Amino acid sequence: MTRKTVRIAMNGVTGRMGYRQHLVRSILAIREQGGLDLGNGDVLWPEPVLVGRREHALREIAGRHGIEEWSTDLAAVLADESVDIYFDAQVTSAREDALKRAIAAGKHLYTEKPTATGVEGALELARLARAAGVRHGVVQDKIFLPGLRKLKRLVDGGFFGEILSVRGEFGYWVFEGDWQEAQRPSWNYRAEDGGGIVVDMFPHWEYVLHELFGRVTTVSAHVATHVPRRWDEHGKPYPATADDSAYGVFQLEGGAVAQINSSWAVRVHRDELVEFQVDGTHGSAVAGLRNCRVQHRSATPKPVWNPDLPATESFREQWQEVPDNAVFDNGFKAQWELFLRHVVLDEPYTWDLLAGARGVQLAELGLKSSAEGRRYDVPELSL
Repeated sequence: MTRKTVRIAMNGVTGRMGYRQHLVRSILAIREQGGLDLGNGDVLWPEPVLVGRREHALREIAGRHGIEEWSTDLAAVLADESVDIYFDAQVTSAREDALKRAIAAGKHLYTEKPTATGVEGALELARLARAAGVRHGVVQDKIFLPGLRKLKRLVDGGFFGEILSVRGEFGYWVFEGDWQEAQRPSWNYRAEDGGGIVVDMFPHWEYVLHELFGRVTTVSAHVATHVPRRWDEHGKPYPATADDSAYGVFQLEGGAVAQINSSWAVRVHRDELVEFQVDGTHGSAVAGLRNCRVQHRSATPKPVWNPDLPATESFREQWQEVPDNAVFDNGFKAQWELFLRHVVLDEPYTWDLLAGARGVQLAELGLKSSAEGRRYDVPELSL
């Protein structure tokens, strides 16, 4: 067996997502399984180099997991020729500059989204990466979730017939931070720090819709800041300057219409924190993070509207659960493995910086749509 080491500078792993999903559930999980099997007896061994601004947090995480290298000096890490890949999970406002520096240093890139604060910046990153000849990928984790993988299986199998509409509900109540601690960092609610649910979630909805149902061709959105005052990590009140809720309508290539509500000011009355209902001429499905239920037209009941009588049907029981039929690994880890194979073996990989720019574009147009009260076309992007 031949073991090949790939060194990955991981910037932003002191944050919740960077630490939990990317470091622990992905890179360290790959190491715990003995590395990534490349075939023919070859194994890829990821070696993380932790990067960040908080020295004490980096030292504590490194010690907890037996990681040898960490640094608060990004320039020095990028100058290290033994580092192969730069990964970024920082706050949005710091990401674009760091990615440019990594490209200039000749590092392959893997990054959280949004990749930049505007579509022109996102496209510039894609152009710079192409010119530098480095490989690049953007985290698009939702399409690797078990529920959406089952949904994709239904789409590919022609279950729906003609797809008519997609309806999505995402969100939960994020506490204000005064009498109960908030579940999300305070920068998420400050526009000046890159916060806002549109810039956070519209990039997700772009690739979910694009990957499963077709490219988004128009967007109409209304955004709101329903909770205008919150309390930060130190218990100090601050004005919420970023949107915490967004209501979007998206026309898709092929004619289907998607409606997706996103909110951090909604209480959950769903089976999962995100759910998509897809309705087609031959059948419908409801998919969440893990589960997916279907109702074929041959098993569709025939309800009759009568407000004078109580409902006697249990509508949820009329749906059938879609079986797993596979072992689903952590979605972040699954995409990391595909990207690492792309870097080392040159295997195909489509979720690149141009795909990331499409997400930034949709968020930008969504905010513009809300501000101006009009629908916008979403032109195709190219380099």
